[in-house]
Amino acid sequence: MARCHCVENKNLEELVVMLEEIQSRLLDVGSHIATPKLSSDIDRVRVVAFDQSHVDQLEKWIDQMDQKLPQLQNFILPGGGQAASTLHVARSVARRTERSVIPLVQQEDADATILQYLNRLSDFLFMAARTASLACGEGDAVYQKARD
Repeated sequence: MARCHCVENKNLEELVVMLEEIQSRLLDVGSHIATPKLSSDIDRVRVVAFDQSHVDQLEKWIDQMDQKLPQLQNFILPGGGQAASTLHVARSVARRTERSVIPLVQQEDADATILQYLNRLSDFLFMAARTASLACGEGDAVYQKARD
């Protein structure tokens, strides 16, 4: 859904390409998780292996977006238009998924690379949401502490 909202903005074409790549890698993550290392055939485990290069690619994209965004001075609130808002929701889902994969990694049924990817994915989605917000002319909404 986030990708669909990004497609609507010509300033987010590069982000759309990244999101399409990520969606494909998430299918790979699902295949890896669905093939427990300890109870699956070794050939099948090799087929669904998840390479560190995918984590490295996310980190590269995060750095690219970070260079183009204003430096954060405060906590920000989710929002910034439909594209940014759906990217923030996707970030929440990625964090929840990351927490659910921890036991699989601890039991050695999944590689730690999967956990790293999901962790970096949520950071990517945060940066992508900020990028989308800026591209839509919205900017970041700053968190305000409650007044006593």
